[in-house]
This record gives sequence, C-alpha cells and structure tokens, in this order.
Amino acid sequence: MYKRILLAYDGSLAGRTALREGAILAKRYGAQVFLLSVVADTGGLRMADGTHAGVLSTLVDSYNAVLEEGAARLKELGFTPVTKLVIGEPAQEIGAFATQVEADLVVVGHRRQSFMERWWSGSSGGYLMEYLSCSLLIGRNTITDQEFNAEMRGPVN
Repeated sequence: MYKRILLAYDGSLAGRTALREGAILAKRYGAQVFLLSVVADTGGLRMADGTHAGVLSTLVDSYNAVLEEGAARLKELGFTPVTKLVIGEPAQEIGAFATQVEADLVVVGHRRQSFMERWWSGSSGGYLMEYLSCSLLIGRNTITDQEFNAEMRGPVN
C-alpha cells in the first residue's frame, strides 16, 4: 500500500509524534522513508537577515541539526532515510518534495494555533489536502516509548 513515505520533521513534539507514526507505518509496509525539514521563509526572516547578517545561516544550521537528529533516530530503527532541508513556505515545499519523490503518504505533525496564528500564516493542512496527489496523515496519536518499541520490534506485516 505505502512504498514511499515522506515525513515532515521539525523536531517539535508534534514532529516527533509524526515521526513515530510514520516509522510504524514504514515498518509495517516496508516503505522507503524520506525526511524533510523546512525553514519557513517569512518576510521577517529575510528582514532580520538583512539587518543582522547570519540570522538565516544560524537558523539553517539549527534545522540541519534537527534533520540530522531525526535521520539518526530513523537509522537506529533500521531505516535508510533520504533527507532534505529546504527554505520556503512549508506546505508548498512539502507538496513539492512529495511530488518529486513520488510519495504514497505524507505524514505531518499538528500543533494547535490561535485564531491569529491561523489567519496570519494560512492553512497549511488545507493546502496539503488540496494539492497533494497522495494520502496525508496528520500524526496526533501519543505513542508511549513502550508501545513504540513494541511496534518496532514486532514482525513486519
């Protein structure tokens, strides 16, 4: 069913939840795993970098560390993830990378936003649902370490 799973990962609790759910599915289906981190390109970020040189490169370094941490975790679980870091609008970059790697499933985390945050940033979930040509899983299940380890040790179905 799923042969190529894209995990959008930012190191947050929501991102870690999505990573776990995606890893369980990838193991069950023997899927190839792609791990993507997106540095959100905002006008404020570009302005800050213009004012204080190096802000963007510091942020990119931070996201690279998060991406490497996620990849290391997946490698510990027996996967050989393909990783990518991009700068841009997260939903659009996730959609573009999903198309590029011909993903069957995209797994993202969910973080509650206030009304103003949603208004300001728009609906990433809505964009993904509208423009992805594959399935979308919004990882929200809290999986204990014991449950996760049991799932990952169990036989592949």
